[in-house]
Amino acid sequence: MTGMIGPPGFAGEWFGGEITAHATCVLAPNAGPQTLDGTNTWLIGAPGSTGLSVIDPGPNDVAHWQVVAAEVQARGARIERILLTHGHLDHSAGARMFAEAAGCEVQALDPAHQYGSEGLTGGEVLELSGIEIHVVATPGHSSDSLSFHLPQDGSLLTGDTVLGRGTTVVAYPDGTLVEYLDSLHRLRELVHESDLSRILPGHGPTLDQPGAVIDYYLAHRQERLEQVRAVVTELGSHGLPIQDLAQRVVETVYADVPKSVWPLALLSVRAQLEYLATHG
Repeated sequence: MTGMIGPPGFAGEWFGGEITAHATCVLAPNAGPQTLDGTNTWLIGAPGSTGLSVIDPGPNDVAHWQVVAAEVQARGARIERILLTHGHLDHSAGARMFAEAAGCEVQALDPAHQYGSEGLTGGEVLELSGIEIHVVATPGHSSDSLSFHLPQDGSLLTGDTVLGRGTTVVAYPDGTLVEYLDSLHRLRELVHESDLSRILPGHGPTLDQPGAVIDYYLAHRQERLEQVRAVVTELGSHGLPIQDLAQRVVETVYADVPKSVWPLALLSVRAQLEYLATHG
């Protein structure tokens, strides 16, 4: 989900392209209020590798597959594996089509989105396409969210856990704020423990200040919680049903956010209300 302001980073228009020697973004044609410029489909592999991994094929769109396939073919390579950061359809709907066309497996945390014999849980180190891909469990945006750390590249692919613009939605009830905050702290530790120089998000441009970005996300969540707490304190004695209370919170706290994304903001507010009910 996007907001009017966001973390430090790129402010211009985003088109994807070759970002590092190991990572190229093919931008899916599904731009919109909830997907920013479109879903970032990432091609991952070492220079000269004959195999490439695809992270987040995006929508079930034949034209998008053709662009990705042409990029792979131009490198004289093949698709070795498909990995999903999570199962939301703007990231996963095209996975089965890609896998069947390429003759490879889809690995994901949620078995519903796997295609093949192996899933992911977090903690795995995959040796694919001439590069190590470290799988990091980052639930919160969704219960099945994963991030992928490329130590050789100094990059972290975050799916929707961290976006290239604005901030993300906690997709309640599948996603929870407790898990999301834990995941941000986990990523913050990873930034400080490793030589991370950039975030490759699921939507929007890449971010070259990982530590500052994650600190911003944590501060933003705390600020939103304080704002929600203030509105709940003001309205708490009115005995509003939870859905009505959540709507009032959105109208007050997210007044600076375009109304087109208020339905997503409502999910985050429900997650914040649950957090406040259990953590104060």
